[in-house]
Amino acid sequence: MRTIFTTGQVAKICKVAPRTVSKWFDSGRLRGYRIPGSQDRRIPREHLIRFLKEHGMPLGELEDEAMGKLLLVGVDSTVRGGLEGVLPIEDFKVELAASGFEAGIQAESLHPDCVVVDFAMGRNEALMIAQNLRKNTDYTDTVLIALLSDEDTASGFDRTIFNETFRKPFDAALLAERIRTLVSRRKTLA
Repeated sequence: MRTIFTTGQVAKICKVAPRTVSKWFDSGRLRGYRIPGSQDRRIPREHLIRFLKEHGMPLGELEDEAMGKLLLVGVDSTVRGGLEGVLPIEDFKVELAASGFEAGIQAESLHPDCVVVDFAMGRNEALMIAQNLRKNTDYTDTVLIALLSDEDTASGFDRTIFNETFRKPFDAALLAERIRTLVSRRKTLA
């Protein structure tokens, strides 16, 4: 995962001429720095991603790094609609799974940054999904969030499996903000 780009590398990502990238840099629109004692320019990843987003340009190969990937498992349409209403679509790719089997398939293809598991699908299945994700070393850093119903008590299972638990009813904006915070923290540590 590259953290610093040359103007030539940025030009390839943006599908423009290197001279165009130099003009963006020299005009101050694309932030970066010059190598001391030379005219070579370097652009840090976060500045490049911000530039691309601000100008509505496709992220290309940076999309996986720039976008948070969220997997909603067993989440009903009301909660899903509330989340999608407050999570910016340019910042998050959201996939759905109705069962543990679908969750496994989606997790393999999406490699989510965050998985939200709704206990309404059944306590045993929800716990099995979380435990299976935690056992797999590919998902040790994945943020796991449990949505508990009023009837479901948090007792009787290891709560340390989950990074967060929310009890229904809850504010979708609060959940979205927590997802944003946890995923952005994970992405900066990665």
